[in-house]
Amino acid sequence: MERVWKPNVTVASVIEREGRFLVVEEETADGLRFNQPAGHLEAGESLVAAAARETLEETAHRFVPEYVVGIYQWPVPQGGITYLRFAFGGTVGEEEAGRALDAGIVRALWMTRDELLDCRARHRNPLVLQCVDDWIAGRRYTLELIRHYPG
Repeated sequence: MERVWKPNVTVASVIEREGRFLVVEEETADGLRFNQPAGHLEAGESLVAAAARETLEETAHRFVPEYVVGIYQWPVPQGGITYLRFAFGGTVGEEEAGRALDAGIVRALWMTRDELLDCRARHRNPLVLQCVDDWIAGRRYTLELIRHYPG
């Protein structure tokens, strides 16, 4: 049986410090957009490792995932694509000065929820604000929810 459809598995990091959230401004086909540090799961990689890697590559901050904030299934309207996003919260270190950011990332910045709300038309997708709201609501689930079996 041929498999025609599958979701795109992504990870995102919801990082809050003193009421501000670490986000990236990135180039997309629709122009500059805001997003959490996020990206696709790579072959053989655990979800937790992917979140740490993507955060470092996109923000120059080391990140240690400690919680699952949420799991989100989002079909892109008129896109034929569905994303399955695993969002993590945890501990972030200071920025590594001089570290280059991933191609397409214009900058990493800290924004309040209100600032994010004001620019929601420029969010990469509706999951950006939803993940922040879930974090603010106290949604933190143990990493034991996830089992990774190395290949």
